[in-house]
Amino acid sequence: MHIQPDSLAAAQISARLDEADRRRRHHELARAHRFSRRAERAAAQARTALARAL
Repeated sequence: MHIQPDSLAAAQISARLDEADRRRRHHELARAHRFSRRAERAAAQARTALARAL
């Protein structure tokens, strides 16, 4: 089977775009997890401060 150069280039571009999209989604998910943990920590600190104040 002989693949035309244009078809090969299109397949490579598509694969690179798919990989970039996968990496971007992974990065966004990791950032969301970090933000969530930070928010949970802040909420726990606020509860502790409120308990001490009472």
